[in-house]
Amino acid sequence: MTYEQALDYLYQQLPMFHRIGNAAFKKSLDNIIALTEAVHNPQDSFKAVHIAGTNGKGSSSSMLAAILQAAGYKTGLYTSPHLKDFTERIRVNGQMISKEKVAQFTTQHQALFEKIKPSFFEMTVALAFEYFKEEAVDIAVIEVGLGGRLDSTNIITPLVSLITNIGLDHQLLLGNTLPEIAQEKAGIIKPGIPAIISTTQPAVSGTFEKKALETQSPLLFADQEYQVELKESKAFSSIYTVRHKGAIYLQDLELSLLGNYQRFNLPGVLATVAQLNQQGFTITEAHIREGLRNVQQLTGLKGRWQILSEKPLTICDTGHNIDGLTEVVKQLLALKAPQVHVVFGAVNDKDISSVLRLLPVSYRYYFCEAQIPRALPVQKLWEEAQFAGLKGAAYPTVEDAILAAKAYAQEDEVIFIGGSTFVVAEIPEL
Repeated sequence: MTYEQALDYLYQQLPMFHRIGNAAFKKSLDNIIALTEAVHNPQDSFKAVHIAGTNGKGSSSSMLAAILQAAGYKTGLYTSPHLKDFTERIRVNGQMISKEKVAQFTTQHQALFEKIKPSFFEMTVALAFEYFKEEAVDIAVIEVGLGGRLDSTNIITPLVSLITNIGLDHQLLLGNTLPEIAQEKAGIIKPGIPAIISTTQPAVSGTFEKKALETQSPLLFADQEYQVELKESKAFSSIYTVRHKGAIYLQDLELSLLGNYQRFNLPGVLATVAQLNQQGFTITEAHIREGLRNVQQLTGLKGRWQILSEKPLTICDTGHNIDGLTEVVKQLLALKAPQVHVVFGAVNDKDISSVLRLLPVSYRYYFCEAQIPRALPVQKLWEEAQFAGLKGAAYPTVEDAILAAKAYAQEDEVIFIGGSTFVVAEIPEL
């Protein structure tokens, strides 16, 4: 198979959740267990950190991978979804897996796939684990795809489990309340393995405490040990002051990931680094600083409060649920721009009316539809926006909406592109 043929094959077996939604989600680990057993359980050959959460797990995964790379460790990184190309999902020291490897893996195991009939995500996880084994990584940072307990990645035994913010998202699959969703995320906590929770949330803290008690796992709420304060926002980085148990720990810490919401992710990342050091790794303050100063350069992460151009200031962000978009709106308001032009699209399984009510009615909107089956039709989005009091027009594609926003925006105004990961993925210049 060629790379293109391999991708077509992977997508067709059971289309990926991120494209079609709930129909692609399998509520069992049977297939991934059978698949990895058939390829000699590659997940048992490397050390790993497992990261789950509603918001922040992608940023936290990339920050941790960048720090490990800066410390000289050969680091695997598995994330999802991708923005532009499938190979973004699987990296070693920031380098994407080769298209040849994807084609070779798919061709080699096609008969096995026909027998087990795994989903797109299950095949992708097996590919990542086999690749990390072949590359003999020192450690892999594994981001959960959806939930935790039944996610295909949840066959690893990590050195530490990290769970970021819990919010309402994918309720049809994970539960309608924060404790129900937290219960699914807590499924990555393994017997005796340290678990770190980035942010103390009273609604779900008890869920994690109960799970950790059941599994006899050491549990740490990271924000109770690490206090993070945003000191300064620069054009292409943010400066933080970090205290550990009240005492200054990292003064003038530079983070290349913009977005004030990163202050919620940093405690979990720093606590995970401390835990790895306790387990024999050597990660110094200099490594932490170098990694966080160069996250995108080291890992290739895109789409987190990313500045695309400066006149007008054009920003994109993949935040797509209520918690994520609440933080995005706070930061947009803080810019105090004369006008903000918002290119906005959504997927069809979100509570779109609640999402739209978060958006300022004073902004100008350019509604659009990403080119995936799961996208919310733009006409439906536009109609819902009218009920929410938002003013704007509907455009058939993301690119059309961006072009319109650029035509209307003045140099001192702001263009924001988001609402869905898939809207960001279709930005031409990303």
